[in-house]
Amino acid sequence: MNETPYQILVIPGDGIGREVIPAAVEVLRATGLPLAFAEAEAGWECFRRRGAALPEETLAAAREADAVLFGAVASPSHPVPGYRSPIVQLRRALDLYANIRPVQGVQRGRVSTAGSPQPAACDLVVVRENTEGLYAGRERVEDGGATAVTERVITRRASERIARAAFELARQRAARGAAGDRWPSPKVTIVHKANVLRETCGLFRATALAVAQEYPDVAAEELLVDTCALQLVERPERFDVIVTTNLFGDILSDVACAWGGGLGLAVSANIGERHALFEPVHGSAPDIAGRGVANPLAAIGCAAMLLEHLASRAAGRAGELRAWA
Repeated sequence: MNETPYQILVIPGDGIGREVIPAAVEVLRATGLPLAFAEAEAGWECFRRRGAALPEETLAAAREADAVLFGAVASPSHPVPGYRSPIVQLRRALDLYANIRPVQGVQRGRVSTAGSPQPAACDLVVVRENTEGLYAGRERVEDGGATAVTERVITRRASERIARAAFELARQRAARGAAGDRWPSPKVTIVHKANVLRETCGLFRATALAVAQEYPDVAAEELLVDTCALQLVERPERFDVIVTTNLFGDILSDVACAWGGGLGLAVSANIGERHALFEPVHGSAPDIAGRGVANPLAAIGCAAMLLEHLASRAAGRAGELRAWA
């Protein structure tokens, strides 16, 4: 890293985000690396005070920062006029198209025919398209409130770039030895529901399989999302890199992180061509906020991912997805 300070925007958010993010910042400061921190606000409490969950100055600061460290935000359980999720807004405004969730752990409880436990290493990454799908924000109410409609948007462009990101990441993991001896080459599992969602998942599937042809050194397979969920529970060791659409990736990564200690310890990166945001997967946890018992390990893990990202930039590899775990 050079000696010009990297600009880190810190957004603690709501609830325990205000407790765990300062701990992560303290760890970053302790490294002695050239980092300059600025803090901004976003979230439900910000909306209640100011009428905006993501103030314009926060978004502007995020655009200028070298990286964003984000805590957690609370969301109302019912529709509130004018409220939009700040994290969803940031992902779209900064074009953070790739959500990366690594999971490492040990699968316990499996028993061999001889009766002895057979723990299996779990080392996988879920790569989730982060800007469209059912989270594109295209919702409306019809029939005087009797019908609610959400549009699922899948584009070839977004599907192609997320698929390519997944295959590149699989290559990087193989170079680092992440796959070990579990298969002879890196592997990407393309997850969809094209047997039912023929147009949207059909486009995602066809695009991802076309990208796979560009990577003859990376094994490719496809699974229906329900089968993938089952196998994440039963055989997580069979996966290397999983690539899928927004909602499916959100759910599958939450399932997978059970092998890494649960949602409270899970980390994630949101990566685009120019911007990057790092956030623990856990929520704002209002039930324990302010009690001094929130575990900061996920936030600290995100800080470590942030440093890897800055190291990539320093090496001239801006926008590259790292083999995070």
